[in-house]
Amino acid sequence: MDVLTKEQRHKAMANIRSKDTSIEVKLRRALWEKGYRYRKNYRELPGSPDIVITKYRIAIFCDSEFFHGKDWELVLKPRLLKSQNGEYWIKKILRNMERDAEVDKKLLFLGWTVIHFWGSDINRKIEECVQVIEECIFDLEIESSDSYYFHEEQNMAMFPHAKPELRDAERSLSHVLMALRA
Repeated sequence: MDVLTKEQRHKAMANIRSKDTSIEVKLRRALWEKGYRYRKNYRELPGSPDIVITKYRIAIFCDSEFFHGKDWELVLKPRLLKSQNGEYWIKKILRNMERDAEVDKKLLFLGWTVIHFWGSDINRKIEECVQVIEECIFDLEIESSDSYYFHEEQNMAMFPHAKPELRDAERSLSHVLMALRA
């Protein structure tokens, strides 16, 4: 049984936002302070991710525990089964979870890295959330530099008569550029 009246519940539900939620704003502020620039609610991608770091192709979603089904089988679903309008909420949250999985697949297919954070993690452990994003960026930069060296080795195999001193100068220049990026 709901502890709020029908009017109170309606008012509470009407105030739930889909954009610029407190958890989104908190994570965006932390990223901005670290110097990361991003787009918010980026409509050009499936699912309009809450935060998108286009430079690294990272899509970040800030998910609320209730609407995205945190601890679904253990906590939330059994609680909803006992509630007054449980069937409605179970159907709605299951569809949200399915949609989340569909959007993740589409983004991965397009070559994006997808990160989801629970609202409670953002509120309690914002530094760890930012660290996850920074580690992801670091991994992506390593991947791109590995790709660069792979292509460089391919070019050396294809053009063995190229002057070695030019290849060495090019290699040291790329190390300087990577150090400047860091």
